[in-house]
Amino acid sequence: MSQRNDLLAEMARDAALERSDFLVRAGEQLERFLSDQAGRIRELGGITLIDDDPDYLAIAPDGTFRSRSRVYDEVTGECQSDTEIIETGGELVELYNPADIYQAFADAAREGVWAEEAEDGSARGSGDDGDRFGAPIDLPDPYAAAADQWAAGQPVVPEADTPEAAAAALYELALDLQERSQRSEAGLLEQFENAASALMSRVGTVVIVDDLDEHLELTGAGFRGKVIPEGETQWTDLMGPEDVVRFYDPTDVFGDLAEAIADAFPGVAPDDEDDDSDDGDGARA
Repeated sequence: MSQRNDLLAEMARDAALERSDFLVRAGEQLERFLSDQAGRIRELGGITLIDDDPDYLAIAPDGTFRSRSRVYDEVTGECQSDTEIIETGGELVELYNPADIYQAFADAAREGVWAEEAEDGSARGSGDDGDRFGAPIDLPDPYAAAADQWAAGQPVVPEADTPEAAAAALYELALDLQERSQRSEAGLLEQFENAASALMSRVGTVVIVDDLDEHLELTGAGFRGKVIPEGETQWTDLMGPEDVVRFYDPTDVFGDLAEAIADAFPGVAPDDEDDDSDDGDGARA
């Protein structure tokens, strides 16, 4: 029973982490979309995205959202309207499915096209333009687009008829995936830098690793450091995530960073924190 509970607890923790990561990424993506559309939204004077009683969602010219829902009041026996101002896209994805938000923008824009044509005297669904404005806007199939994007991201593996050709293909494949892995790892460090930038102004510089042949720290500008690569005698400067992942595993970086913060600020880590955690292997070869 204890093992089952431990497994469920670990699953719940991982699910919570994945949810948080998804919301961060979805919020960032929505913020980029809103930034790209800010001028149009402002010129339109805002847009009503959802107007289905009891749900209502609109975006104002300044880019903030107005959400209204109806809540049943057990005391009065009546439904009360509750209006909430949502400042950012990051907050909005906590309340709405991101796919529904984009669909609401598409639907509002499509209906706006039809309404404007009707005001100009063009009857929707009639005349030469009837099919144009009576049918949905031609948008690519999102599932087909996702499949194409997935296929485009897969490594190209050439056919090989001999052991030498197969070995050469494996060699190129290993280098290709190594480069992709480093880009992915650099993205994790960059994501952390962006999230931590406001906090670093209060914490100050945190030294993560300080040894004879390596030094890594987190500053307000992000990860910075220097190492002496194996077999060399000169220092190599590390000026950002792409440089750092050439020599460090992000898992070790985050683990060592957590320990450095706990050492600098006693009490931030739980008392029962495991002391036998991996200290990292230092710089990569």
